[in-house]
Amino acid sequence: MPDEIFYRSLLNRDRLVHICDPDLATCEQLSLLFRLEGFQTMFSINLGGFLAALERRRPDVVIANFDLGADQGLDLLRRVKAMRMGTPVFMIENAPMVDAAVQAMKIGASDVVTRPIDTEHLVRIVREALRRDIHVGAVQAGGRLVEVRGFAQLTPREREVLQLITNGQSNKEAGRELGISPRTIEVHRARVMEKLGARNTADLMRIVLTS
Repeated sequence: MPDEIFYRSLLNRDRLVHICDPDLATCEQLSLLFRLEGFQTMFSINLGGFLAALERRRPDVVIANFDLGADQGLDLLRRVKAMRMGTPVFMIENAPMVDAAVQAMKIGASDVVTRPIDTEHLVRIVREALRRDIHVGAVQAGGRLVEVRGFAQLTPREREVLQLITNGQSNKEAGRELGISPRTIEVHRARVMEKLGARNTADLMRIVLTS
């Protein structure tokens, strides 16, 4: 298994993607897609099933179809946002619906995806949404935030590099995003690992995930 896929799977392993679509085949296809990316998945074919599952476990990402009957797609979005869980919600439209898409974005949807679904794009925007709006050195644990050892010692640039590494990006991809060379990324990565006491990249991922 390539290192990039291994690290991405390691990062995603505790994250749940819940898919809500009236088409069972779509649910199964998207579920398989995200499982291959290392995510856990659940799916529902209607709003009632989604709400019942929501009581059992909070998803980290929701992917829902507008067409759940009446305005239930938007109702699902409103309910998730009303819970203030910070969960990204992506809406699927079976055909372009400008008014509904605008309304969804106003309610708080992370993005709207039109069929046929570009799965590569969908995976990418989900990964981007999971870059928490909190310090990358903090992880959710029992409802509280725990700081990674040595995180305070990192420079702003080192924190950016750490965020990209834990998102599964290669040195080349991280360098392109930050506008610096892959070699410079390697230097920052080495300093991050030294400050956080990581022996290798896999160890670094474990530190971020389990601190």
